[in-house]
Amino acid sequence: MKKIFLGAGLISLFCCQQPGHAPDSSPVSREGFSAAGKKVMVYTTADSSELRLTLTDTLGFTQMPQPLETDVCVFVDPSRSFQTLLGIGGALTDASAETYARLPKEKQQELLASYYDTVKGIGYTLARTNIQSCDFSSDSYTYVQDNDSSLKTFSVDHDKKYRIPFIQSAIAAAGGRLTLFGSPWSPPSWMKTNHDMLHGGKLLPAYYQSWANYFVKFIRAYEGLGIPIWGLTMQNEPMATQKWESCVYSATDERDFLKGFLGPTLQKEGLGDRKIMVWDHNRDLIYQQASTILSDPEAAKYAWGVAFHWYEDWSGGTQMFENIKRVQESFPDKNLVFTEGCNGPFRMDSIRSWQLGERYGRTMIHDFNNGTVGWTDWNILLDETGGPNHVQNFCFAPVHADTRTGQLIYTNAFYYIGHFSKFIRPGARRISSAASRSPLLTTAFVNQDGRVIVEVMNQSSLKIPYKLWISGQAAALTARPHSMATLVLQ
Repeated sequence: MKKIFLGAGLISLFCCQQPGHAPDSSPVSREGFSAAGKKVMVYTTADSSELRLTLTDTLGFTQMPQPLETDVCVFVDPSRSFQTLLGIGGALTDASAETYARLPKEKQQELLASYYDTVKGIGYTLARTNIQSCDFSSDSYTYVQDNDSSLKTFSVDHDKKYRIPFIQSAIAAAGGRLTLFGSPWSPPSWMKTNHDMLHGGKLLPAYYQSWANYFVKFIRAYEGLGIPIWGLTMQNEPMATQKWESCVYSATDERDFLKGFLGPTLQKEGLGDRKIMVWDHNRDLIYQQASTILSDPEAAKYAWGVAFHWYEDWSGGTQMFENIKRVQESFPDKNLVFTEGCNGPFRMDSIRSWQLGERYGRTMIHDFNNGTVGWTDWNILLDETGGPNHVQNFCFAPVHADTRTGQLIYTNAFYYIGHFSKFIRPGARRISSAASRSPLLTTAFVNQDGRVIVEVMNQSSLKIPYKLWISGQAAALTARPHSMATLVLQ
């Protein structure tokens, strides 16, 4: 049995491929893929074990024309393909950058390799960063002086201390290319109704154009420092009044700002190819928000996609995955991107909890099966307090640094995300997959090189023998209790 150890030195077998394009749905020839003669390489992460993205089996297929109802199966149909994967990654925030700067040099290199190297790590290709400050900054700040509506004083010098070098290092670790988008948490206080970057408030109509120009300034400042900005979300969590940086937009507010100001301004400034994503909030209101904006042709022409988060369970319910499917069904020409999720509140005594990873596995499978093209975690790194955070809104990250000792702590979430980001590469097409028992969750993709990748998550505490079944061929496997397995067909 060959083990793959992440962080301290991962051995892998896949090369990086370039990000794909927008999703489309079309069948491919059933004769284009046959499991006969193929090998199944099984990589496993499992509770109550040392298995972490470990190669645990190499199996073959045998004929199995018709499964019985007593046979537990994961059915995969490569002849039915759907959206194209943009990428998978995490956010490069002030908090991550400040924590990174406090690590010893060798641990900095380990972290970057663990996340971005396709051989030594899990191969992240997608990233988000904050425009100005957010809760995961050590202070509130803007890029302009007060009341400078012409933006003559615009400068990103604040970011040059920690965040910009950190992003530059991440891009280098990713092989020189990282699909990066920016998100604002709040305009400057003097542009808002409450004269405060925190505690909600709204953007004053008198500053709509100045705020649209602000996005242009941000893109050009970062690109002038060698950091390409692929896209933008218009506002982080636009329906939430938070104790940290926040700004409230109704669906009609966002629609009108997009079609009247942000979209035309980017076009006028030669930045019309930057991807604009609307909403950037939870799945609960996503259909109402998306339909209001995208049903307006003048707004829709500027919207590349719809961004969303996973915190709708704040009200006491569960994650509402079906709402993503409703948007995809109604607006199939637009792209769905998960832009933020984290576990919290942070507690060091829960850092080994298996539920941290399982939430990621469950969510990623459902989101991809409902049409999502890109998946971006929140902070890639936080310290031993779950910060820094200037409003004490501490949470978990896949990796924590104990800045007192200089050590890195890899949570289960890192490995669960890695099952997707390492093996399913940009440009992959999702294909049809379904499990015959509810404890097993599955999604599947075919990479551009033809390799089929099947993810199988066992949510239960039972060991479950099952068959991977493709067009009359089956391979016999066993899902360990509370495990994630990646099946690579080659």
